[in-house]
Amino acid sequence: MLSKKEIENILPHRDPILLVDEVLEIQEDRILAKKIISSDESVLKGHFPEYPIYPGVYIIEGLAQTAGILLLREISASGKKVVPLFLGIDDARFKKEVRPPCELLYDVKLLESKMGVYIVDAKAYVNNSLVAKAKLVLGSKVASEGTEGTKNE
Repeated sequence: MLSKKEIENILPHRDPILLVDEVLEIQEDRILAKKIISSDESVLKGHFPEYPIYPGVYIIEGLAQTAGILLLREISASGKKVVPLFLGIDDARFKKEVRPPCELLYDVKLLESKMGVYIVDAKAYVNNSLVAKAKLVLGSKVASEGTEGTKNE
């Protein structure tokens, strides 16, 4: 339904940290997307060379990016540059190893939206088997050109 090029029109992420290859289905409150995990993923050169496992933090980030596509697609269509913000992770669990080669399916459902903060139920599957799940808290902000970062005060 959405190609990688179309995803890049929504998210600011780029390779090697863009972790969504394709959106398969999108509804108002739910999205299905996928990432093809190949044996030559650069992260697998160090995690772990003798027994490669796709890192759990990458799975969670892929789920967050999938949620970002769901939440930002209409805003980005308006031409505004928006930066997705990852605000929290609750109840994260990793159920099985993710080993290449495989297709990682992201299934994200919007649970709650309040004052620009979104809570989603996020699950990842390989071969119809649950490999990870979490509740993710997300937000967004309008990007300003030339911003060099933020200060915590």
